[in-house]
Amino acid sequence: MQKGTKLALILGSIPFVTLVFALPLVNRVEPVILGLPFLLFWILSWVILTPFILLAAYLCEKKFNTPEEDEEE
Repeated sequence: MQKGTKLALILGSIPFVTLVFALPLVNRVEPVILGLPFLLFWILSWVILTPFILLAAYLCEKKFNTPEEDEEE
């Protein structure tokens, strides 16, 4: 596996881990942030951040794994 692919997979797994496995750790009603319970704020924040993280993963994949001329279809 190439360097860019590994980095892209790690970046892509961050939102999944934070939305699935970290929820029991942040399952709190207090503090209230922007009028939202902390858990709802946590989920909403990661839903907003996920496209930016996936964009970074895409750019890493594109930067490190440039298509070679030999790999024509």
